[in-house]
Amino acid sequence: MLGEKTILAIDPGRTKCGVVIVHRDEFDKIHLQWQAIISPEKLADKIIELQSEHSFSLIVVGNGTQSRAIIESLREAMPSISILVIDEHETTIQARERYWEYNPRRGLRKFIPATLQVPKVPIDDYAALVLAERVLNAE
Repeated sequence: MLGEKTILAIDPGRTKCGVVIVHRDEFDKIHLQWQAIISPEKLADKIIELQSEHSFSLIVVGNGTQSRAIIESLREAMPSISILVIDEHETTIQARERYWEYNPRRGLRKFIPATLQVPKVPIDDYAALVLAERVLNAE
């Protein structure tokens, strides 16, 4: 067993960032504790607030759009926190799958393959979940 761990993950973007807090328990099961889509301008303040509530030990940031600016603002706001930048390759496709797991399709939509359906809401927070899972599963 790898032990308990709580991390915050960010899928960065120009106009919105997906943010999640996940916890891996003592049985290596990953639990989604909190999720949101936040504007980049409000991100650092919100993460400081979340740190006091959830005490995560690591921030994971995808290496896509706006990642450098996001990382700079986080390092300025929270100089002592560890930040890990990881590859975002194929997170959008995997985020759709996670979205449908947490929001099961109903009615006739159940009969159409999930890969052919696009959620009607932004899924940046589920992309952040995929990033967090990649890190926790790699440990």
